[in-house]
Formats: sequence, C-alpha cells, structure tokens
Amino acid sequence: MHAVVRDWRACDLRPQLVRLVEHAEKITRNPASCSEDDIKALRAAGFCDTAIHDAVQVIAYFNYINRVADALGVKHEPDTPHWGPPESD
Repeated sequence: MHAVVRDWRACDLRPQLVRLVEHAEKITRNPASCSEDDIKALRAAGFCDTAIHDAVQVIAYFNYINRVADALGVKHEPDTPHWGPPESD
C-alpha cells in the first residue's frame, strides 16, 4: 500500500486497477476534464455502472473532506498514529 501511495505507476497493478487509479487521479487533479469517455473506459476495464458510481462517490468524498480539513486547519488528533512509509517495504 505504501508503494502505491508513493508512486502507483511504479507498481505492478492489474490493468483494471490502473484504469481506476488513473480515473481517481483525474477526478482529484482536474475533475472538470472527466467525460463520458472516462466512464466508457472504466466499463471496458470491467467495472459495472454501480461500481463506477460507488468509486466516484468515495473518491469525491475523500477529496472533499480533505479540502475541508485543510481549509479549517484541522490537525491530526494526538492519539491517532500518523500513517506514513514503513521502515521498509
């Protein structure tokens, strides 16, 4: 998981997951550029419309809540361990 977070392109992901992560990145970085072609590509990769809808909802929610937290200056709770790279993969 840490390797995927650092650089998902360097990981040996299944083609279906590559397509999903590409779409997640597009939603995150440039949501206005998403189009029906992106949905068609996800369908071609084997995702049904329900799975696509669910994925977009989760991706969009995490983008939203992270932006809200950043905008309000929310800090990590002291008892919550920081998620970061392990000592070694």
